[in-house]
This record gives sequence, structure tokens and C-alpha cells, in this order.
Amino acid sequence: MKYISTRGEMPKISFKDTVFEGLAPDGGLIVPEKVPKLSEKEIEELRKLNYQELALKIFKYYVSDIEEKDLKEIIEKAYKTFRVKDITPVVKVGDIYILELFHGPTWAFKDIALQFLGVLFEKLLLETNKKINILGATSGDTGSAAIYGVRGKKNIAIFILHPYKKVSEVQALMMTTVTDPNVYNIAIEGTFDDCQAIVKSLFMDLEFKRKYRLTTVNSINWARIMAQMVYYFWAYFRVSEKEKCESIRISVPTGNFGDIFAGYLTKIMLGEKRIERLILATNENDILCRFVNNGDYSVRKVKPTISPSMDIQVASNFERYIYYFYHEDAKKTKEIMEKFAKEKAIKFSEEEVKRVQKDFLSASVNEEETLETIKEFYKETGYILDPHTAVGVKAGLKFKDKYPLICLATAHPAKFPETVSKALGFSIKLPEEIEKLYKLPQKFEILPKDVEKVKAFISEKAI
Repeated sequence: MKYISTRGEMPKISFKDTVFEGLAPDGGLIVPEKVPKLSEKEIEELRKLNYQELALKIFKYYVSDIEEKDLKEIIEKAYKTFRVKDITPVVKVGDIYILELFHGPTWAFKDIALQFLGVLFEKLLLETNKKINILGATSGDTGSAAIYGVRGKKNIAIFILHPYKKVSEVQALMMTTVTDPNVYNIAIEGTFDDCQAIVKSLFMDLEFKRKYRLTTVNSINWARIMAQMVYYFWAYFRVSEKEKCESIRISVPTGNFGDIFAGYLTKIMLGEKRIERLILATNENDILCRFVNNGDYSVRKVKPTISPSMDIQVASNFERYIYYFYHEDAKKTKEIMEKFAKEKAIKFSEEEVKRVQKDFLSASVNEEETLETIKEFYKETGYILDPHTAVGVKAGLKFKDKYPLICLATAHPAKFPETVSKALGFSIKLPEEIEKLYKLPQKFEILPKDVEKVKAFISEKAI
């Protein structure tokens, strides 16, 4: 398997090169040259596997330049840090299923991809004796998961930008209390979109990128998408077995389109009917919801909410979907994305919207509905949702019909104790590991939303 750019101006590269490249040199995103469609026999063979075995089989479709035994070792090491045997257990709650993605070291779904990526980075760097500097932006959970994935690892320094005082206190503490010498937290005086724009600008500065051997752990890194596909397969197999059905729906709270894009690729691999549709759930930052329902992908001001990981107006993985939506037409993708960069808006025709709606349903959920969902869901089932998962559950229930519904639980409620306690009317108990964070020393740098200031900081600290 080789990899290409959505904009068509990058020579084909290997999986190993893809892992370190991040953004393609032509400004596009890197995608596999083909997405395999699995046969009935292949699907039934995958159904019988445990999580790590399933990951190995799926990765092998996309990784041809790492030996199977090495890939297996990387997977085993990555998931040793998880608190449960099944890695991402599927739990029946009331009349829906919850896919729990928060059993990794930072209590959020990002751990599933970033524990794998951290081990993968170290393995490939030690083989070649190279060094890298990881640069990323986070709206809350990616940063801590990335930091925990690479802290203390050899030949790696990591620089994570987060919007200052615009993530939850626990999310911030999970990053800033990691004081390993190879970890740099940068609090930007702005929004997540400002952080993301700085990161993109630095990756587009090819001289700077090469000089400091920059790579990314943001969801634009293909290895993250690949790792996230595994739990869609896992959830489909578990629920279709229990329900004795062929088709399901999956609700995904998403702001950056990365997690749901992994679901979209899984839908292609499994065949259209198995994941009947994906339900794209957004908070009031509803650019993706407007796209699905009205063909309106236009940037508005970011509104801070109680589900901060979704407070995003420019979805960095959207370009990948555009590429597949237009039948892998790189020229068309480039034209559309360059126009969007200038005009901050893309308008889709009625016919195109109908085509989008064959893949997705979508609903936007406001703060009042989010709090009400946490409260009512607990009252009815005794299960506590975090505010992002609550957005997914509320949107999912709007489209509940004959298909079994799986909702992705993207974070543990203890990552948002103030919001969850407010919704429930009582204080939730925090796991001991999270309680301890409040007493630890912190290390972070506050910088303005200025590309040159961030560039100077990285220049000084990079390895």
C-alpha cells in the first residue's frame, strides 16, 4: 500500500513516510491509494478476533513496510496501558449501546490512536536513529493523549498548543502536569481554531518543517485514522452479534471530522449496508451539521461551550471526505479547498446534499439539551455521560428507529466534573488518578496567537 495527497501533487510514499509527514507538501491530506472493500469471508474472519488481533488484521491492509511480528509487538505494547481487557467495551444501556472509548491513560478516545502512534514513532526512530519534533493543536483531549503517548520516549520532543482557559480544568491539568523534559505545553491566547491555524502555517513553511523535522499527532496524521477504524469494526461485530442483525447506526460526537471519518472508511470496507448511516453530532459550533443538512459549510465565530473538544469551526479532516465524495478527484478537491481558504465557505447543491445524506444524518445539540440529556439519561439508566457523549446520545436518539444504535462515549465524565455535577445536581466522584492531578506541579508557556512567537519558541527548544 502506498499513500498519496488529496491534492494530487505529492509522489506516492510508504506508510512509514506517511507517519512522519503529517500534512502533505502540497497542502493536502495524505490518504491510502485505495480503501479495500472486504469480502464476506474476510468480514466473518475478523468477527472472531480479540481487539489486538483485529487491529493487526486491519492495519495489515494499510501497512506493507513493517513486518507483521513488529506490528504485533507495537499493538501489544500500545494497549498494555488500558484498564480493561476489551480495550473499547460495548455496553448496553437502556435501549442503546455505548461504545466506551475512555479506558486509556488519559480517559478519552484519543488514547486509542495516540498510544499506538507513540509506540510506533519510537520504534521507527530507534531503527533509523532519527529525531523528531511533534507539533500539534488540541481542543482538549488530543494534547494529553499525545503527551502520554510520547512522554519519556527517546528521540522525540513534543509541542502541544491549547487555547488558554478554553479547555476543562482536568483537560488542562492532564497536559500541564506532565513535566518530562521532552514535553512542551503552549497555552495560546485564542481559540482552538487559532491554535490549529498556527500549526498548519508552520507545516506549510517547508523549510522550517524540514529543519526541525516536524511531524504531527493531530487527526491529520493517517496512522490515527487507521487506529480509530478498529473500534468501529469492533462495535459493529459486538452489536450485530447481540442483535442478530446486519445493519446498525453509529452516533459520533465530532468537531474535527477525524473520528467520524474513520467510521466512514469502515463503512466503505464493510460494505454500505452494515453501517447504515453515521450520525454526525455537533454542539452549537455546527458547521458540520449545516453541511450535512443544508450543504452549508461556512465558518462562523467559535462559541465556547460545555463540550469544549467540539468547539471548532474548521474541521481539519473534512478535506479527506471531500476527496472521496468527489470520487478521488484530486484536482477538484484542491480547487474546492483553495476556494474555501479564501472565502471561508463552500456551498453544496441540493443533489450533492442528498448524496451526503446517504452516508450521514446530523443534529446539533445545544447546552441546555446537553445538560438535560446527562440528567435524564442518568435518571433512566444510572449511567453518567460526559458532555460530549451526551451530545452524541441526544443526536443519536433523534434518529433512533429500527436499526440498533451505538453511541460513542468519547471521554470519561470525570474529565468534566463541573459540568456533569451541575447537570446531575450532585458532585461526581473522581477516579484517584484524576484527583491527584490537582496537587501536581505544572509546566506550560503562555503565548499570543502569533505564528512568529510560536516559531521562535520551537526553534529554541526543539531537539
